[in-house]
Amino acid sequence: MGRPSRLGDEDRSDYTSALDEVIASPEIRRLLERSGVPGDRLRVRGLSAVARTAAAADAEYRRYAALRLHAQGGRRDARTAPLSGPGDQERPGAGVLAVLGVLTPVLAAVAAATFLLLGYGLRLADTLPALADTLVGVGWSSLAVAAVAALVSAVALYRTAARQSAADAVAVPGPSADGSPALAQAREAWLVALRDRGIRPFLLQELAEAGASAPGAGEGHGSRFSSPAFAGPDYSGPGFEGSTPPAPRQPGPGRP
Repeated sequence: MGRPSRLGDEDRSDYTSALDEVIASPEIRRLLERSGVPGDRLRVRGLSAVARTAAAADAEYRRYAALRLHAQGGRRDARTAPLSGPGDQERPGAGVLAVLGVLTPVLAAVAAATFLLLGYGLRLADTLPALADTLVGVGWSSLAVAAVAALVSAVALYRTAARQSAADAVAVPGPSADGSPALAQAREAWLVALRDRGIRPFLLQELAEAGASAPGAGEGHGSRFSSPAFAGPDYSGPGFEGSTPPAPRQPGPGRP
C-alpha cells in the first residue's frame, strides 16, 4: 500500500470532530474519571498523534480523497467549457459584428445631431435653404437609424445574456458535486474507520498506560500526563539528601 496518506488541510476539522466525538463517548468519559486524566490533555495527545491514528483508516481515506479530487476536476472542467456551445465563440466575424452593434447607434446619433444642428442653423440664418433642408432630412434619417440600431443591439445583448445563463445552468447544475451520494458515503466510511480503528484504540491505550503509571499502581514509573513531582517530604534539592547532617568529629586523646 506504501506510505499512509497525509490528511489535507480541509480534513483537519473532520479529524478534530471525530476525536471530540470519541472523547465524549461514555466509555472514554468513564475511563477518564477513573484514571484522573484531564480530558483536554487526552485531546492534545490525540491531536499530536494524527499521523498514527489516521494511518489505521488509510484505505478509506484514499478512496474518499480520490472521489473528491474527481468531483473537483469535473467542476473545473464545467466552469472552463465554452458558455455558448462549441464553435459559437470562435465563429469568424463574431467580434466585428459585436463592435458594429455597439458603434452603429453611437455614430448614427452623433451624425444625426451634427446634421440637425447645421440644418436648423442654416434655416435660422436664412441662408442656403436647399442645403438646410437636405441637412435636416439627413439628420432625421440618421436619428432613425440610431434608434433602430440601438434597439437591435439591446435585443442582441439580452439574447446573449440569456444564452449564457442557460449554459451556466447546464454546466453547473444545482447543488455542487461535493453533495453527491457516493462522496458522502466515502466520507462517512472514512470517519467511521477513523473513529473505530484509529482514534478509539489509541485513546484506550493512552488511558491504560496512564492508569498503570498512576500512584499506587507501581513504583518507578511516571505518568506521561503529568510532570514528575519534586515536592516530596524527603526532597531538599538535587544532589542532597533529606536526612540531618553528620555530627562533627571529636578530637581524640593526644590530639589538639
